[in-house]
Amino acid sequence: MTSSLLRRLGALGLLAASMPAAATTQVTIEGARSYMDSHGTNAAFVEAVFPEHALGQRFSWAPDITAGWIDGRDIAKYRDDKYGTRSSVALLAAGARFSYGDEHDWYRPFFFSFQVAGTNHTTMALSSHYQFVSTLGWQASHFMAAIRHISNGSLSGPNRGETMGLVGVTFAF
Repeated sequence: MTSSLLRRLGALGLLAASMPAAATTQVTIEGARSYMDSHGTNAAFVEAVFPEHALGQRFSWAPDITAGWIDGRDIAKYRDDKYGTRSSVALLAAGARFSYGDEHDWYRPFFFSFQVAGTNHTTMALSSHYQFVSTLGWQASHFMAAIRHISNGSLSGPNRGETMGLVGVTFAF
C-alpha cells in the first residue's frame, strides 16, 4: 500500500471513530442511464451518507461521498476530437446532502446534494479532471431515486455534462 492510501484510510477511520455510537451511515448502490446530449450510456455509483447535523431549526446536512463509473460511448462525430467519448470515466466525489423538515413531515425524504469530484479521464461530456455533482432525489429507508447532473460549470472545455436518472438500494450501518 502506498503512504497516500494509508493516510486516506487513517483519515476515514478517524472520521468513523468520531461518529456517535447510535449514528447510522447509509450506503446506496446506484444504477443509472446517463446522457450527454441525447447519447446514453450506463453508469454505476456507490454513495455513503453519514449521520445528519442540524443546520438551523428545520434544515439538516450530512457528509456525502460517492465513487462512480460512467461508461464510454462511441459517437462518430467526436472520434477525432481532443475530448472524445470512448473513454469510461471513474470519479470520486465529496460534499454534503441537505434535507428540510422534521422526521415525520411528508417532504422529509426529499434531498439535494452538492459535491466536488475528481475524475480519471476527460471526455466531451466531462472535459476536466474536476467536476461539480448536483443531485435532487428522494430517499426511503431502503430505496432511492434521483436526478443527477455532473459538469465542470463551464470552467474548462466543451462542458456538455452528464445528466442521469438514478435508482438505488440502500443499506444502513
